[in-house]
Amino acid sequence: MASNLPKINRRSANITEGKSRAPNRSMYYAMGYTEGDFSKPMVGVANGHSTITPCNSGLQKLADAAIAGIEECGGKAQVFGTPTISDGMAMGTEGMKYSLISREVISDCIETCVQGQWLDGVVVVGGCDKNMPGGMMGMLRANVPAIYVYGGTILPGRFQGKDLNIVSVFEAVGQNSAGNLSDADLLEIEKRAIPGTGSCGGMYTANTMSSAFEAIGLSLPFSSTMANPHDEKENSAKESAKVLIEAIKKDLKPRDIVTRKSLENAVAVIMATGGSTNAVLHFLAIAHAAEVEWTIDDFERVRRKVPVICDLKPSGQYLAVDLHRAGGIPQVMKILLNAGLLHGECMTITGKTIAETLENVPDTPSADQSVIFSIDKALYKEGHLAILKGNLSPEGAVAKITGLKNPVITGPARVFDDEQSALKSILGGHIVAGDVMVLRYLGPKGGPGMPEMLAPTGALIGAGLGETVGLITDGRFSGGTWGMVVGHVAPEAQAGGNIAFVKEGDSITIDAHKLLLQLNITEEELAERKKGWTPPPPRYLRGVQAKFAFNASSASSGAVLDKFKADDF
Repeated sequence: MASNLPKINRRSANITEGKSRAPNRSMYYAMGYTEGDFSKPMVGVANGHSTITPCNSGLQKLADAAIAGIEECGGKAQVFGTPTISDGMAMGTEGMKYSLISREVISDCIETCVQGQWLDGVVVVGGCDKNMPGGMMGMLRANVPAIYVYGGTILPGRFQGKDLNIVSVFEAVGQNSAGNLSDADLLEIEKRAIPGTGSCGGMYTANTMSSAFEAIGLSLPFSSTMANPHDEKENSAKESAKVLIEAIKKDLKPRDIVTRKSLENAVAVIMATGGSTNAVLHFLAIAHAAEVEWTIDDFERVRRKVPVICDLKPSGQYLAVDLHRAGGIPQVMKILLNAGLLHGECMTITGKTIAETLENVPDTPSADQSVIFSIDKALYKEGHLAILKGNLSPEGAVAKITGLKNPVITGPARVFDDEQSALKSILGGHIVAGDVMVLRYLGPKGGPGMPEMLAPTGALIGAGLGETVGLITDGRFSGGTWGMVVGHVAPEAQAGGNIAFVKEGDSITIDAHKLLLQLNITEEELAERKKGWTPPPPRYLRGVQAKFAFNASSASSGAVLDKFKADDF
């Protein structure tokens, strides 16, 4: 292992050897470099700042802080951009189909810039949902020393004495359509729900992934629940860069940290905090990027042994800022570690193990808070993200089962081949208690892009049908979704999965106790329906949508685009 920076500086070695030295150096002199800079580590800053979404509009100050930290510790920062798509803004539109695609674009950007510029390390700064897994996948593919700087959560809005967040708006639309909320109040909720910069405030996808990144050891302790507007977030970004410089000295890389055991730690924290269903899809993709064996069945294995010990939205009461005040992810992890539910020997980017990192964290949560609970007072004895199988999902489907009085329903299928007609049916009052909605041709290939269904599920909650109407889809759900919902049904309809052969009025059973998703017809009838079936023509023949649809793997393996074997070429 190298003992000092110049010897391990990949980029400086590249630009000072052979005939390429002079032209390579000239390019750097044009940017203000001096002779002494060529012996310094060149560290990428993958900056997700944009004014597309409040999740990312507060990232520039964090990128600037990271640059300052790199320079103070003797490095040279090389800044490049990564794109983002706002799930909240795109929800319910054709634009939502670009969200999961952006995960792949982001990871491609990071891999391309880090490897193309032969960087010694990279700080990834991101905020919105797909910034998180996309950034982590890019870090793992490039596999140079790396750290993730989360942009931070948003502060809650406020109206009529209640905290608001983005999901409040979608549910308010349903309440308004059901006649339970005035137009004036709906407008006020829209205006007040998001008061400034930061990512959606509950334990939705962005905060779920940031918490898991802290648990896996590639973000600093406490950083995952900080609010973007607060000074501590900037300070943490600067400290992250300094920690990365030390990791470069030690040649401590992401694949040294992301192992099967550390993945289990991350998933344990996701279960304990009641995190997003999207974490299943994204961690399958992250494991694939790390080349670590991890399957959809591993989530069910972890779920059965890890209780839910945090009362967080969408199915609970509190937001990420409340979790932070209550002790943050380190407090959650210390409780799990003491219960034998974490691997304390796993390494982190700081050079400390998980156990060493948590050494000074209290064994029990503070008595003056009601966000984090001890194991013996767990809200649910088992985790909330259940993997359901049956003839509708032989590869598996994902259900979030917390917050439901009875996660079992058998009812008639109401079948929709797109999201918009399903939403129209809910808002028009045509869906009633006992129905099981089937939204299909919305998977990785069929959507394409596996869009989220927050508009229909939010409308169901707002109409008071969250507990009594089932909804299954080969698409995804927002991290803000809760209710009798099952997503990621695999194989998807476009690939000839059995969800394609459901007919209006068929009996469907969702049973989270039995982990069952079943179309209640005979095997003979199902086989008869399959005869002569051909998939619908692709929706796109050019551009990123077409490339995604052609290459995407099943949701049960993360919907990744590079699941190839040597003999595929």
